[in-house]
Amino acid sequence: MELDPDIIKEFEQLEVSSEKPKEEELENFDETALLKYTNNSVSGAASAQNGKLNVNHPTYATIPKFFHAPPAPTDTLRQNLRKEAHSLFLQKRSQELLDNEELNTLWSILEKHCTQVMPLGQQLIGYDDYLKVMQAVSSKCRKYLTARLFAKLQCHSGYPGKVEIVSIFNYTMRKVWLTQGRIGLSFYDEVGQGYLREIDMENYIIDIIPTLAQISGCVQPSFQSFYVCTVVKKFFFFLDPLHTGRIRIRDILASGLLTELLELRDEESSKESQEHNWFSMPSVLTVYGNYLNLDKDHNGMLSKQELADYGSGTLTSVFLDRVFDECRTFDGEMDYKTFLDFVLALDNRHEPQSLHYLFRILDVQHKGYLTAQTLHYFFKGIQEQIRAVNAEAVNFEDLKDEIFDMVKSKDPYKITLQDLINCGQAETVVSILIEFHKFWAYENREEGSHNV
Repeated sequence: MELDPDIIKEFEQLEVSSEKPKEEELENFDETALLKYTNNSVSGAASAQNGKLNVNHPTYATIPKFFHAPPAPTDTLRQNLRKEAHSLFLQKRSQELLDNEELNTLWSILEKHCTQVMPLGQQLIGYDDYLKVMQAVSSKCRKYLTARLFAKLQCHSGYPGKVEIVSIFNYTMRKVWLTQGRIGLSFYDEVGQGYLREIDMENYIIDIIPTLAQISGCVQPSFQSFYVCTVVKKFFFFLDPLHTGRIRIRDILASGLLTELLELRDEESSKESQEHNWFSMPSVLTVYGNYLNLDKDHNGMLSKQELADYGSGTLTSVFLDRVFDECRTFDGEMDYKTFLDFVLALDNRHEPQSLHYLFRILDVQHKGYLTAQTLHYFFKGIQEQIRAVNAEAVNFEDLKDEIFDMVKSKDPYKITLQDLINCGQAETVVSILIEFHKFWAYENREEGSHNV
């Protein structure tokens, strides 16, 4: 590989001192000091001690300043200035968006400059006519229609030299929607760093509820806080699995969760779609209703014994013990927020975020991997229920070998979280360790029982 001549020149000019540092220099050396301070001069040392910026440092000639710390919470004037500037910037960006009338005009112009209509009705446009469209549309719309866009769509087009006008229109409409969504979410970014905290997300959901036709008319004021909590929890469960307390706006837009939520703007939707939409009122009421039904003593919290009746009622005692060991509880009982994490994890066992949650529970010794000993520990819970129903005993060694065969871990004696995610059988592996009816279905799969 040939090295860049400029890099070689820089190394040739690099000066490295061979002198041993003086004791005084070592005592004054601060390994945490940033390059903005000069440590090898009296004036630089004074600047470092005073916390002032040394703008004469040679690195400023080649490395521009790229980090601007947000103002301190106590600096009210700068905080208000930042918020006002941020708001004005977002308003300006909003004015650049295409409205419905402009989108309809774009469609009319695309149809007018259609190059060819296929027998099945597909309307195609070539690059020459695409250039005419670019000239015919408004300057605001022209920002979306670029030569690069045509080239990208051409790569996925089945028509040489042409693309369907509907693909151009759909791209533009989706681009407008994403930008609109980003601007809308950014208004709630109190810190101004491109992410939302839980309180920011809650404020956003509260403000858009009146625009959700399927929610606004049926959510009672007394239930609104539970609805908002249920909605926000799914965003944070899937987009903040490490529990940092914040999620990036770009991740919200890319995840598709916001699209699922905003589908509730439609006044009508099928019963099936409502059942599969976590944010719909029927789904939220189902989850909340399950929580209330499990709460036998009506104290607003769930004990380990109450949670044991969740779902099929066959979650093992060993697994439930670990849930209460690892998850946040209050005097040994689980609140609604913790319950939502639990439900999301068990209902989506094939998702990496759910596996991250469940692996933390399975990893009893917090070593970052599971061993045969770990599997045997959870198998004891399955054995208890096998004996309870007087079923035929199962050989653990056979089950252990089957699990390691399914996972195909890099280390034949250890199963890591990444091994589980990569194997494609994680849902089955986890289920047969924590839930008896899933285990029994797996054991009897050859006899026609339903799949795990």
